[in-house]
Amino acid sequence: MSEVAASEYAGKQLRASVSVAGVGTANVVTGLPVLDHLLGLVAEYGSFNLAVEVAPTGAQAEVAAAATALGEALATPLREPGVRGHGSAVVPADEALAHVALERSDRPLVVSNVDLTDARVGGLGTDLVATFVNELASAAGLTLHIRLIGGDETQHVLETIFKGLGVALAQACRSRNREENR
Repeated sequence: MSEVAASEYAGKQLRASVSVAGVGTANVVTGLPVLDHLLGLVAEYGSFNLAVEVAPTGAQAEVAAAATALGEALATPLREPGVRGHGSAVVPADEALAHVALERSDRPLVVSNVDLTDARVGGLGTDLVATFVNELASAAGLTLHIRLIGGDETQHVLETIFKGLGVALAQACRSRNREENR
């Protein structure tokens, strides 16, 4: 199953395609290398084939645009008849560990105990990561809970969150029928 979302965000063109029955490949061009890496982790750990293209602009708009495009592309597979619609994962990244749980919802919401507003990774203000998960939840129609269990290195904290997000999204898009999941 493959979904493509092409739209405009803040006057900029964006495009995302997601194949939830993929093998974990990513072709992501957001203009922000650290975000490209994190979205690559979502694809790898979720076994999605993911392509995201965002027209260059400021970091805030690029992050929001990438999240919106990905959320719109995931909205349909998350609502296909017979899919679980929920997922949960705990995946480490070195010393960091986070729990990500999500459910499709008509009331998108993000609940998180992660506060990285003062940290920067690869030139990306990590408060932009909060922007990303909020925009993703809104566009995909998700209730998303993120709990940081432990971690000191900001890059590893971000990686554990995005790895967990990939696994939880894969579970949510999986069929409820166990025979179809083999």
